[in-house]
Amino acid sequence: MAGDPLLARAREVWLEMSGVAMAFPAVGGVAVAVSARSLLCPPGWVGIVALGDAAIVTVSADSWAGIVREGLRGLPLEALSDADRLCAVLPVTEVLGPTSLAYLDECDFKPAGFDTVEVLPAGHADLAALLASVPVDDADECGLADITSDAFVVRHGNDVVAAAGYRRWPGAAHMCVLTETSQRGRGLARAVASAAVADGLANHLLPQWRARPEPSRRVARALGFCHLGAQLSIRIET
Repeated sequence: MAGDPLLARAREVWLEMSGVAMAFPAVGGVAVAVSARSLLCPPGWVGIVALGDAAIVTVSADSWAGIVREGLRGLPLEALSDADRLCAVLPVTEVLGPTSLAYLDECDFKPAGFDTVEVLPAGHADLAALLASVPVDDADECGLADITSDAFVVRHGNDVVAAAGYRRWPGAAHMCVLTETSQRGRGLARAVASAAVADGLANHLLPQWRARPEPSRRVARALGFCHLGAQLSIRIET
């Protein structure tokens, strides 16, 4: 798997996000590095990203590195995205995730055509209205408020009921998708996400789909995304 070009590109994205010179171990396992600038996790947390048969971990202080290395020593890779197993070996006080990480090559893309997909600028009032119409957790989870691309939307009447876009990461298009609650199950998420993916590919970016809910993962699979790993953030007692 280490020779997979899609996996190699995905790893490059997260290595750039780590904020420090490090690498995924060539023969599997876990690499731990100190990085105050890591974007693998919130500031002051421990960030874990497992892709393929290896993982990288960032900690924000030298004093934590030894604790984390010792706690993770000997753990199988799948345990790094299992909060219960991590809590058994580290003084964990809070957990974010895990989220699945999936990626797509242009040759694997399965577009979902939809004639009425409209393009709006990020920050458009109709996009804000969609975000305000769903539960706060859904609005926060989808990330649409922070997209840097255009928004690709479907309307019901005058109202935007589904939207997708992406945040530009180093070399990647991080997908953000949301459908209004009463409109779900109609294929709208797939339609708007397909337009966003096509835009990301046209800009020579690697589409990335990060998700926790299974319905979101199903949309990714339908578009051709391949699950490659997981991300988890933990706060540890100091």
